[in-house]
Amino acid sequence: MGRITASRSHFKPDPRHKSPLAGKFINCLMLDGKKTVAQSVFYDALEEIGRRMPDANPIELFEEAVENVKPYVEVRSKRVGGASYQVPMQVNRNRQQSLAIRWILAAIRDKKGRPTHLKLADELISAYKKEGVAYTKRENTHRMADANKAFAHFAW
Repeated sequence: MGRITASRSHFKPDPRHKSPLAGKFINCLMLDGKKTVAQSVFYDALEEIGRRMPDANPIELFEEAVENVKPYVEVRSKRVGGASYQVPMQVNRNRQQSLAIRWILAAIRDKKGRPTHLKLADELISAYKKEGVAYTKRENTHRMADANKAFAHFAW
């Protein structure tokens, strides 16, 4: 079915907080193999969060933000008798995490004209408060799945 890579077994958590999720996020944030750049962007964003919300622990806020963006259901296209249906399906845990990270990164890459660590800090704080672009994307995904509940019987 899907191709499975061994990235889970070789995976290293981030050096500063020992958080596997942060390590994964840094790897996804990284462009052209520049990991130190990605790490500095991520840690600068956490520092910015610490400045803006002194009472919150930045790494916990980050993990909570990703948790808030994770979708539980999504629609998948299914061809049945010449017609395509949008069938709502449960999302497995790894995919939930991947989608959440992907949506947060897409949200910050779409915004232009500000340093990435500030955009990332903004998006994480918004996601933590259950608002922002990535959270809206999750809500829309859930709404579509809800709207297509009638086709749930095609999920096999």
